[in-house]
Amino acid sequence: MDGLTDKVRQFLQEPRFAVLATINRDGTPQQTPMWFQLRGNQIVMNTSVGRLKEKNIQRDPRVSICVVDGYHYVTIKGTAELVYDPRRAQEDIRALSIRYHGPEQGEKRWREYFSKLQRVSIYVNIEHVTASLG
Repeated sequence: MDGLTDKVRQFLQEPRFAVLATINRDGTPQQTPMWFQLRGNQIVMNTSVGRLKEKNIQRDPRVSICVVDGYHYVTIKGTAELVYDPRRAQEDIRALSIRYHGPEQGEKRWREYFSKLQRVSIYVNIEHVTASLG
């Protein structure tokens, strides 16, 4: 993949929000703010089963992600894979909850809310990166 430099990796390690763009049936973009985590050369996200982004990815796995912090940003183009394994999806949402809320609150949110939902993980294989990090 192009552009996944150490500086880009460092930027993506911070718990910023990403905007995931998928392609609607009519060809228009659908955008959603998302939690994410960079794992190796993939972006991991997670959502509830039945959401529009899930349906869009089932039909067309091409996605774009943008992570912005002021005037700095990273955009990613890639192909998404949906992972429906309940155990894996719950492990992923638990990790994301802890990443964004810290160990104590993240674990609590996962246990009291996310663990009760049917989840699906989104693994984005990074194909191209564009960054402006100053």
